[in-house]
Amino acid sequence: MMIRKARKEDSLNLAVLSIQVWLHTYATNGIRNEISRFVLDTFTEAYFEKTIENPNYQILVATKDKHLIGYVRAHFASFWQDASNGYEIDKLYVQEHFQGRGLGKRLLAEISTQCGGTFWLSTWKYNHKALGFYKHLGFIDIGTRYFEFGGEAHENCVLAIKQERV
Repeated sequence: MMIRKARKEDSLNLAVLSIQVWLHTYATNGIRNEISRFVLDTFTEAYFEKTIENPNYQILVATKDKHLIGYVRAHFASFWQDASNGYEIDKLYVQEHFQGRGLGKRLLAEISTQCGGTFWLSTWKYNHKALGFYKHLGFIDIGTRYFEFGGEAHENCVLAIKQERV
């Protein structure tokens, strides 16, 4: 397995992996128009091409045998309350087949090494698997925010870590 900076040619695979992980995590009651519209409008090849070129973001990808299996995305221009909480990890997506093998922890450790160890993230309050993972790594709860799509607001827990390495 290898972790490296995302390249423009990763954009299509980033889009598809994002759709797969997002649907598995959040579409737990099935698919409906609002969900379909959100994932098809958001996770596009063009979206990732623009993000990779944007200096406010850093994406690291994990590959195995030339297959994309996960990624982490840092958003340097996004802050929670103030800059003391660091930058935002706005995506940590690992394909289900590779979860539970330390890949998420490795991605976070690498982004921490490259970009700094103080960062925050948010996750859906019903994503118990992710919440347990982050708490196991030492993240602390620092607040609540809402993710909105399709006219709905979904409660997320805001978690932070302040250290040099995860």
